Amino acid sequence: MRLHRYYANQIMATTALCTMARRTVVAFSPVARNYISSPITNRIPTSHNHVSQHSSPTNSISKRSSWMSSLFSSTTEEVDPGVVEGTDLRVLKYPHPSLRAENEEIKLEELTGPGCEISKIAKEMFLVMYATKGVGLAAPQVGINKRLMVYNESGDPKKWMKENIFINPKIVEFSEAKDWEEEGCLSFPDMRGDVERSKWIKVEAQNMKGKKIKKKYKGWEARIFQHEYDHLDGTVYIDRLTEEGRANVQVTLEELVSNYGEGGAL
Repeated sequence: MRLHRYYANQIMATTALCTMARRTVVAFSPVARNYISSPITNRIPTSHNHVSQHSSPTNSISKRSSWMSSLFSSTTEEVDPGVVEGTDLRVLKYPHPSLRAENEEIKLEELTGPGCEISKIAKEMFLVMYATKGVGLAAPQVGINKRLMVYNESGDPKKWMKENIFINPKIVEFSEAKDWEEEGCLSFPDMRGDVERSKWIKVEAQNMKGKKIKKKYKGWEARIFQHEYDHLDGTVYIDRLTEEGRANVQVTLEELVSNYGEGGAL
């Protein structure tokens, strides 16, 4: 999953960030450097309202999110790693049939039986996820049609304590409050678009021992969870784009079908 964190309402943090960016200007592309060097008052829209449930992705909040994501794109962009050491798993590209196929629930014996195959798969999914510089991955994206997803909100393999594995997850409650942020997906290379998600969710799942867990996530983690959870239902992020957003990526979608076969519907 390719996502860019939402800091639009933290104006003071933004100011500090841009100050720091000026001091580390070599870390950014020429366009980003020019953007950083312009006065901050020329870059941030004057409206500070939160995005409501019925807000458009083209409003001022989305614009603030867009310039922040472009600022960091040179350092957080996901990549296609190809062969990943330690696993035969590969990220599948749209329109591979596995991305739309039904995903089976994982049985308890798959978690506790000899070999613990699901544990091995989850570990290898993390290897692939880190190699792509992503923060989350769902089993169908690597050709395994099981209800299994993993994520690490930091995207840093050194911060392994932040790793999360969910078996047979369910979202049992969505907040009415929603916001828009730019999303992308390694299964859809070279594409991005604004997607509306609930600000918080309540979830139920099983851990690797089969024990039931209940959690509430908000903000960044809630968005990651919703993105990966969609994959388990055969839903991909382009299904949630606005008409304008879908039109913006249609040519690239058609190129993917040409490159990777007629395995999925546009």
